Amino acid sequence: MSTVPAHLISVAPMMEYTDRNYRYFLRRISRRVLLYTEMITTGAIIHGDRDYLLGFDEAEHPVALQIGGDDPAACAESVRIATDYGYDEFNLNVGCPSERVQVGSFGACLMADPDRVARIVEAMKRATTLPVTVKHRIGINGREEYEQLAEFVRIIREAGVDRCIVHARIAVLGGLSPKENRTIPPLRYPDVYRLKREFPDLPVEINGQITDIDAIRTHLQYTDGTMIGRAAYDNPWLFAAVDQQFYGDAPRTLTRAMVLEEMVPYIERRVRESGKHARSVLRHMLGLFAGRPGARRYKRMLSGPMDVDLDVAALLTEAMRAIPDEVLHEPAVQEDPTVCRV
Repeated sequence: MSTVPAHLISVAPMMEYTDRNYRYFLRRISRRVLLYTEMITTGAIIHGDRDYLLGFDEAEHPVALQIGGDDPAACAESVRIATDYGYDEFNLNVGCPSERVQVGSFGACLMADPDRVARIVEAMKRATTLPVTVKHRIGINGREEYEQLAEFVRIIREAGVDRCIVHARIAVLGGLSPKENRTIPPLRYPDVYRLKREFPDLPVEINGQITDIDAIRTHLQYTDGTMIGRAAYDNPWLFAAVDQQFYGDAPRTLTRAMVLEEMVPYIERRVRESGKHARSVLRHMLGLFAGRPGARRYKRMLSGPMDVDLDVAALLTEAMRAIPDEVLHEPAVQEDPTVCRV
């Protein structure tokens, strides 16, 4: 039986999105939401630039490393290497449907081989005392029935998996792009709810087209946690009040202007340390005013031509002028946690 609780809310690992700069930015908005790295393959971890791939700011905690691989020994070695970097959790990717990942025989195609996934989980758990979790689909084409999903989960539970994060769509391997695999196969939330009922001792999180607070609250009636994907990137202010509403934290003063001001020294430091353009951080901040007046002009200013020796503080000050004061200094919604907390 797992003793590791599910995180009520987490942000999905997303390639080219959930890098360390995005995670630091989102941590200005929520202190509690669990953040994931992009998927990093075992080959990259074992043979690549480890500091570049695995390094992160202490302020990002809690943060989980997602590993992509199909070999138990390599996955275990990746965990041992990454342990020194201070991650809070290790996650195995059994959900990515891209053809490039399939060539490596990992990601969603591993759902066809639950015994292999079990061996990987066992190997990873021998390499760490931290939680080892699996993010997977409800199935793949050819293995689409609920009973096959339940059998997969039974096998990896017996291997000791600490939590399952379940994307409530099958993955179509061949014929659909990764983007299409996020939208075309129909959502089957009831399958994930049933999974939780039938495996009450196993923490189960649900993922798939969860875009607002009301949806989070609904899913938490049936599962232990919710994972948010693209909505977390497109509208990061979605998380501005979740610490209080879902975790019962005390209210805190938080505005978008405060978030931008806090990002200035970080951006300047990252530019010095990495030698990269400030755009590598600014690109993650484009959605901060999603749906609010002035958002379009703000995005243009942060994504337009920029000098290499950019004055970050001046740029953000100018970008904030595009936003009405009542939006810029609008506090995060603060409600009574006894009413909103699940």
